[in-house]
Amino acid sequence: MSIHSCILPDEKVFADFRQQCLSSDNWVNKYDNSGMQVWVEIPAKKGKPGPRVHKIKCTMPITDVSAATMYDVLHDSKYRKEWDPAMLESFDIARLSANADVGYYSWHCPKPMTSRDVVSLRSWQVKDDEYVIVNFSVKHPKYPPGKKLVRAVSILTGYLIQATGPNSCKFTYLSQADPKGSLPKVVVNAATKMLAPKVMRSVHKAGQNYSEWKAQNAPNHKPWLYPEQNTLPMMDPAELAIQRADSLENVDVTSKDDDAQESEDST
Repeated sequence: MSIHSCILPDEKVFADFRQQCLSSDNWVNKYDNSGMQVWVEIPAKKGKPGPRVHKIKCTMPITDVSAATMYDVLHDSKYRKEWDPAMLESFDIARLSANADVGYYSWHCPKPMTSRDVVSLRSWQVKDDEYVIVNFSVKHPKYPPGKKLVRAVSILTGYLIQATGPNSCKFTYLSQADPKGSLPKVVVNAATKMLAPKVMRSVHKAGQNYSEWKAQNAPNHKPWLYPEQNTLPMMDPAELAIQRADSLENVDVTSKDDDAQESEDST
């Protein structure tokens, strides 16, 4: 079974994601500074065109925050409000299993771009000293694309966090996402490579401050570790469908062209 035959990720999906994070085959380095690296996937076969939207990964050694803490940071939606200035709205919609849920996230984009949103299925796995989170866009019957925001598509996004000591880890972020709208894909790809290190540094700083914040905010409440604490309503995964980048429905024509229109208005 795979991500395409069953919407809930299985062991093969996690193993494949981990392999992509660790592999250097068919990846070219685009950034290397103070241990942080950004890589872009290239076609496996010469002459074969690559995807219009690049798959990138960013790796960073963290020497002052444990793998477990970084994992908590990525899961804790209440804490995200403290460190993510681009966030407009974020909430969990429903749980799908003990290690999977579906949620909504919207974020502010600088002008002349229109802000974006996404509905995604997130699943996670913990094995020994490794933590994996994967997510991808889904269609939810109660959260179709609206008119005020452009619905982006996460083809595959996730994190691999590997402990390297009691208070250190290797942090890997991998993503292939299409912000949609009328932005040229070459602009999207260039911007993604520049923004990835900034995002990584923000998450690292959030990790440095998390323990102090969590001590004052429901310190024992971690439903991503203790499923019995999860109070989200259950949802049948069969009610969801994978959102393909080329099959967005119910998007008003004006909203799809907002990037181009705002660009014209600003000139």
